[in-house]
Amino acid sequence: MQLPGGREVKRQAQIAADALGVGMDAVELRIGDSALPQAGGAGGSTGLASWGSAIVLTARELHRRLAAYGGQLPPDGVIVDGGAGGPSPHAEAYSMHSFGAHFVEVRVDADTGEVRVPRASSVYAAGRIVNATTARSQFLGGFCMGLSMALHEESVQDERFGHYANHDLAEYHIATNADVGEIDISWLDEEDPLVNELGLKGIGELGIVGAAAAVANGYWHATGRRVRDLPITPDKFFR
Repeated sequence: MQLPGGREVKRQAQIAADALGVGMDAVELRIGDSALPQAGGAGGSTGLASWGSAIVLTARELHRRLAAYGGQLPPDGVIVDGGAGGPSPHAEAYSMHSFGAHFVEVRVDADTGEVRVPRASSVYAAGRIVNATTARSQFLGGFCMGLSMALHEESVQDERFGHYANHDLAEYHIATNADVGEIDISWLDEEDPLVNELGLKGIGELGIVGAAAAVANGYWHATGRRVRDLPITPDKFFR
């Protein structure tokens, strides 16, 4: 099972505390323990939506069980099993995708062909946002990955032997702080009661999708040159 990161665990704990009506300090969340039953991975923007829905449904069953005991916890405690799986029954009739739009300012040096992106703004519609701080961080990080894809990242293969010539971070270039300008991140307050129990949609890949295309379009507007093989390195300006 793919292990979730710290942000994922924090958000799941928030969902559990809210569903149970208790403080986060009363929630002990265990994920990624080999002693637990097999479960799905955290990739593909599925972790929060699938696990969060399971937590909410289980919490509802716990409330029902406690109500049967008159609202009092039995001496031996209560163990409740629950889960969630499969697509929403409304998926055939309604669109349930996340959406985003990127706007960038691209500057190209006419003498050197160097490309810079001093400003960018991204707006998203991704269902219910559970934690604004971690969501913004994820959107921001995704955009930076897209910027890196557009201007820096390239795998160079040795055609004789099939090996990659730049197989380490000394030679595989990625965007650093100096390459990232001012980025504004925002989202729409969207409620979708049909997608799942919490109205959650994936945001894991949403920040990166379209970011490289926006930079390439900005480059085209600035230079009149359409580059379709990334990254957009300075030498391509002089083709």
